[in-house]
Amino acid sequence: MREYDADAIIIGAGAVGLASGYALAQRGLSVITLEAGPRIGEGVSSRNSEVIHAGFYYAPGSLKARVCVEGRRRLYEFLESHGVPYWRCGKLVVATEDAEIPAIEKMYQQGLANDVEHLQMLTADEARALEPELHCVTAMLSPESGVFDSHGYMLALRGEIENRGGFVVCESPFIGASADPAGGWQVRTGGEAAATLNCRYLVAASGLEAQAIAAMIEGFPPAKIPRRHLGKGVYFKVSGKAPFNRLVYPPPIPGALGTHYRKNLGGQAVLGPDLAYVEAIDYSIDVAREQSFYDNVRRYWPTLATGTLVPDYAGIRPKIHSPGEKQPDFRVDGPELHGLANLVTLFGIESPGLTSSLAIGEEVAGRLLGSQNNRSL
Repeated sequence: MREYDADAIIIGAGAVGLASGYALAQRGLSVITLEAGPRIGEGVSSRNSEVIHAGFYYAPGSLKARVCVEGRRRLYEFLESHGVPYWRCGKLVVATEDAEIPAIEKMYQQGLANDVEHLQMLTADEARALEPELHCVTAMLSPESGVFDSHGYMLALRGEIENRGGFVVCESPFIGASADPAGGWQVRTGGEAAATLNCRYLVAASGLEAQAIAAMIEGFPPAKIPRRHLGKGVYFKVSGKAPFNRLVYPPPIPGALGTHYRKNLGGQAVLGPDLAYVEAIDYSIDVAREQSFYDNVRRYWPTLATGTLVPDYAGIRPKIHSPGEKQPDFRVDGPELHGLANLVTLFGIESPGLTSSLAIGEEVAGRLLGSQNNRSL
């Protein structure tokens, strides 16, 4: 029988890659997680809002809806059991004019269909009783939404993999893979400790580099690689006291959830992200975007004072749709889609990927180990 360096190799040590490694390690597989950068989770997983989404934004029956709801439930349990800070602060999604009410009502109905717990429709007065500085004509309350320490979460996932005998290896860029004649995969890594590793299963959870990684897997059909689009969002901090305890979101915009408010675990008020499609990965902040933040946020927080916004950070989302296209579902592609045995590739894992990560990891494990032959391992 073929000797493997690991049962499974994961490409990418962001939240989804680590959660996939964790799911496989829980099933008794030996796991190596490869990360090109010097530290885990420095890409999409760390440049986001650190929001725990409840699951009402997504079409009933979609993969996003299922893994968001399941992932959120799993995530709270994981954070609690591992001592990772979180705050189930709740979220208000608000309509600031009558024309926005149907969008709020649609999300409420989607949430009920997706089995999201404890959703409530509120009048303007009921919403202001919760958050007095809020302006709205109606709102939906989601008590299950929250914020958390995403880096602490990823460190806990890494610890789970390593406690089960696995490895998370940074500064080990993936440079190619080919089918092993004896079965499984031969995986080539670069860096100072360049190596060729043999594994039975291969998972490409590479975020912004998903398309490039897939193209380096020998035999992967180019037609099955979706085009990459980069959706950049910037964040601004608000100086002074945070006005709301709960998350406050406007109705979604095409391709994103709208410029929203959160009070982070340190008590700082943060606004963002907005959305602009860009051609290159660049985390600089164009301060000229500040005015659009004032304009958008004052719709639900009219007393936001001029001069209180401070540039914070930027993130880039790995979109697989252009500005004029409908936002698609997550892509968790197994052999039935690309034709290569013992391989799962992930594309377009943006929001709610962080919330969904534990459930996506379970989905990856199921795609790899679902056959009778694989279950016998």
